[in-house]
Amino acid sequence: MTNFISVQLKKASEVDLAKPLCKFIQQSYPGAEAQAEHCRAAEELSRLRKSALGRPLDKHESALETLLRLYLILEVKIFIFHNFQVCVTFTWKDAFDKGSLFGGSAKLALASLGYEKTCVLFNCGALASQIAAEQNLDSDEGLKAAAKHYQFASGAFQHIKDTVLSALNREPTVDISPDTVGTLSLIMLAQAQEVFFLKATRDKMKDGIIAKLANQAADYYGDAYKQCQYKDTLPKEVFPVLAAKHCIMQANAEYHQSILAKQQKKFGEEIGRLQHAADLVKTVASRYDEYINVKDLVDKINRALAAAKKDNDFIYHDRVPDLKDLESIGKASLVKSTPVVVPLSQKFTDLFEKMVPLQVQQSVSVYNQRRADLVNRSIAQMREATNLANGVLASLNLPAAIEDVSGDTVPQSILNKSKSVIEQGGIETVDQLIKDLPELLQRNKEILDESLRLLDEEEATDNDLRTKFKERWQRTPSNELYKPLRAEGANYHNILNKAMQADGQVKERYQTHRDTIALLCKPEAELNAAIPSANPAKTLQGNEVVNVLRTLLANLDEVKKEREQLENDLKSVNFDMTSKFLTALAQDGAINEEAISVAELDRIYGSYTQKVQESIEKQEELLKNIQNAHQDFSKMKQSNNESNIREEVLKNLAVANDNFVELVANLKEGTKFYNELTEILLKFQNKCSDIIFARKTERDELLKDLQQSIAREPSAPSIPLPMYQTTPAAGNKPAASPAPTPAPRTMVGTKPQPPARPPPPVISAVGSSSSALAPSGTTVAPAAAPVPAPGASAPAASTASSQAQGPPYPTYHGYPGYCQMPMPMGYNPYMYGQYNLPYAPSPVYQTPGQPPYPPPQQPGYPFPQQPYYHQQ
Repeated sequence: MTNFISVQLKKASEVDLAKPLCKFIQQSYPGAEAQAEHCRAAEELSRLRKSALGRPLDKHESALETLLRLYLILEVKIFIFHNFQVCVTFTWKDAFDKGSLFGGSAKLALASLGYEKTCVLFNCGALASQIAAEQNLDSDEGLKAAAKHYQFASGAFQHIKDTVLSALNREPTVDISPDTVGTLSLIMLAQAQEVFFLKATRDKMKDGIIAKLANQAADYYGDAYKQCQYKDTLPKEVFPVLAAKHCIMQANAEYHQSILAKQQKKFGEEIGRLQHAADLVKTVASRYDEYINVKDLVDKINRALAAAKKDNDFIYHDRVPDLKDLESIGKASLVKSTPVVVPLSQKFTDLFEKMVPLQVQQSVSVYNQRRADLVNRSIAQMREATNLANGVLASLNLPAAIEDVSGDTVPQSILNKSKSVIEQGGIETVDQLIKDLPELLQRNKEILDESLRLLDEEEATDNDLRTKFKERWQRTPSNELYKPLRAEGANYHNILNKAMQADGQVKERYQTHRDTIALLCKPEAELNAAIPSANPAKTLQGNEVVNVLRTLLANLDEVKKEREQLENDLKSVNFDMTSKFLTALAQDGAINEEAISVAELDRIYGSYTQKVQESIEKQEELLKNIQNAHQDFSKMKQSNNESNIREEVLKNLAVANDNFVELVANLKEGTKFYNELTEILLKFQNKCSDIIFARKTERDELLKDLQQSIAREPSAPSIPLPMYQTTPAAGNKPAASPAPTPAPRTMVGTKPQPPARPPPPVISAVGSSSSALAPSGTTVAPAAAPVPAPGASAPAASTASSQAQGPPYPTYHGYPGYCQMPMPMGYNPYMYGQYNLPYAPSPVYQTPGQPPYPPPQQPGYPFPQQPYYHQQ
């Protein structure tokens, strides 16, 4: 018979939250350490979303925990990311839309974390309904788990109904519309009620209670069916199930109520209720048989009806009332929607626990300062009152005066003080604490100085580079960037200066009372010997004035003890205002920090501050009475010089004890202060180191870019080439002119050509051949030895310079390098580079077997030429 409805999950498109969220964090939250921690949390959140939404989920508690964790992070931190949400678009499909043949399923994409949170919560409710439907209802554990998950699903859908329109600010998809989720919430509640009906049936509870449980479930199913029967929002197969469940649960209610009627001997009512139940299950069997099988229930009701009719016809003959005349069965609801509150899960861990909006951060900081001021002010008032009481008692030599009635022994109060001082280490403890203070101070100064030195060095480097590169050095100046750090460093410097002044005052006070404190540390015999004796005043023993003084002093001691406990309570009370400020920011969009903080401080600390004032007022009254009683005591006490001297010593010992206690407290507090300040300064140093490392990385990158930019710039304007290098000779191709060029060398095809060689003289009439003239402006091939005609002998070489043949320069082959020339002893190559130097031919410039060259027919070259060096 049992057939429960479960809800399908919505499907989400994949989104990378890590990159945009890290960018938002870097822009919104200063401090490298905080940024790194928050960015790691952002990456974990992105992985969590992928795990919760990027794959099919098992119908198991662990999968629901994953979804709940994602939802709770969004719920808790929704106001932190209110500026971030516009950076990411979230796309979700309608859970109930199957799509069509010509189009995909309905989906909605919004840049809203509220939309994302709503869809995740929908999946939480849907998965909870699926887990509940998978439970084994034949066991108590399965029944309890199913009821719990159905109630949670109901609460999730109800929460969406209440918040979806404000979260989206537009019309949502059908599955998360208020009408749909409201119906789903009611369906889940009805199924939870049905589970309780099944458990009551298994436990064989009273039929009257079972009937009420079933009747309430029928009512829930009927309401759900009415809400959705005229709206095409849920899958069509849901409607017949709801209608059938309404009839079935009503039939069960009538059946169990008929059993109660039989027990009450109302046999006609029994038959009337069974007939109504039979009609109901008959309707289910005829209309909704394909959805729910009710054969067992039909058989059970029919058997009961047949038996009841038979007994009534043969035995009771009770009138069967009409259906409208039957009394109402009544209802008993054991279920309610689980509210969506934080935390929904005990396993929830907030990834962004330390991350709150900047407004909240600032408000919490101001609140903490207000709270510290209030607590410190209250504690200071109590300590001043205690010091005042101690001072008054010391000036009156109380309680030693009323204890020292013998005049020759150490008063018990002084012995107690001496014992307390010795147990706390005595004078050695104070000496050691004072010795440690300079070391702690020096450590803190060194950390602070090193932090500021790092800033100074980096700022000096930045200024030097800015002076060097001027407008090219495009980055924020260090002196502007370090202003907050400089201010923070100056604050720490002032704190250290004040601490040094306080240390000096403590040391000065210690030196004043050191001898008396040392006296308190001595054994009782030595202490008694150091205190002058006086004549006994036995007449004061048991006196009424002495008794009054003792009572007043005991009351004052009680006030001091209460004050110590009150101080501890003030220090231990703490309240995290983050949630208060977050709520205010969510509701009003702004935070009135002063109003909220003052009201909260008054609520939390109001009773404590009142107790402080009452303690101070009570002490004032006691001190007034003690002074009056002491005047009477002084008049009664016998006065002499010895007793006055003794009383003065006892006064000093009492004052020394008070000073010892206060000095130890101050020195321990100073030690704690320096140690805590060390941790703060180390964090400050790390902050300076982080920003300097980042600046160094930025500086190196900027320097690299500047060097590459400078290297690509031309070092000088282009230099025009000489005319003879740019104008090609006749018959030659224009020579390429690379820029820049190495040192000038004579290049083939670019230097001026020598004049044409005159026709060679006729050496012999037979077998001689003359060389053809090389056209002007061309490179002449090297002269070859004359080839004799067949049968002719080789011509004899002529030694006359006037008959020289061939070009005046050696011919070049291939790459124009150095010319290979003989270097005679009489040749000075450096003379060749002078301007307009006449060409002086030398008879040695000739090739073997060739006559000397004729002198050139033109003046020297107008530009200096590269001398020819002998190539080895």
